Amino acid sequence: MSTLLEVQGLVKRFSAGGPFWRRRHVHAVSGVDLSIDRSRTLGLVGESGSGKTTVGRCILGLHRPDAGRVLFDGRDVAGLRGAGLAEFRRRVQPVFQDPFGSLDPRWTVGRSVQESLEAYRIGSVQDRRDRVRDLFATVGLDPALADRHPRNLSGGQRQRVGIAAALASEPELIVADEPVSALDVSVQAQIINLLQRLGRELGLAVLFISHDLGVVEHVSSRIAVMYLGRVVETGPTVQILRSPQHPYTRALVDAIPHPDPSRRLRYLPLTGEIPSPVDPPSGCAFHPRCPLAEPSCRVQVPDLGPVGDDHLAACPVVARAATRPTTT
Repeated sequence: MSTLLEVQGLVKRFSAGGPFWRRRHVHAVSGVDLSIDRSRTLGLVGESGSGKTTVGRCILGLHRPDAGRVLFDGRDVAGLRGAGLAEFRRRVQPVFQDPFGSLDPRWTVGRSVQESLEAYRIGSVQDRRDRVRDLFATVGLDPALADRHPRNLSGGQRQRVGIAAALASEPELIVADEPVSALDVSVQAQIINLLQRLGRELGLAVLFISHDLGVVEHVSSRIAVMYLGRVVETGPTVQILRSPQHPYTRALVDAIPHPDPSRRLRYLPLTGEIPSPVDPPSGCAFHPRCPLAEPSCRVQVPDLGPVGDDHLAACPVVARAATRPTTT
């Protein structure tokens, strides 16, 4: 399976204001490495403020990284211009969190979907109209709804329209940023099943961004967990959920809703709140909340290290435990 997208050492900061001689910055992303294979889904998980949306926007070319590279099919996204940039935008499409905000309220939803076909000059006028009807059917909508405005559709229907618009240019990668968090639980399940089916049938690669590990579990073949701008654990979905290694990932696994109210937590609970990205802690950013923290964690920034088969975690404590020989 070949790699379609590779993120190398991505860094992104935003100005937090103040006079130029002591201007502060929001450290949104601090050295993120990711890769997505063709026809595979990577779930990017973390609390609000962890930097996952910024990673997605850098991949889409909406933010220019301060350091590092985003490589799509081997080409640096930041260096694309003209026809190369247009081709990249055709092949990489977003699905946004707010389906209402991503659609022009003055247009019919059919025109919103058709806009991408017109921008990339795909087909004749009649071909575009037929393509819109086909796309509506593909995402489970009655083609007759194409003549309605966004205000006349439900949240789930609007999100399906957003997915149809993303599919119009026949992309290879979808960046889905919290695509179900604004929807009812029953509708969430429908959209998740739709994305799974489209991934299989169309061979799409998907970056699925979410704060909910329970949602990502159902759509992703791999998971990357972010905390305060860094990836702290990554690996196959089944392995992450069955045997989380980083203390933060363990807390996320314990937070997945479970139907048994008597179920006990598997791991030590966290304390405190996520620190400010304007003034992140020294060393490991997670050490103020970590039940396993050592004195060295306050000084050294941990690298991702092996803790299992194709499984990495940025925690020296669990890395030592994983490599410690067993005694018989």
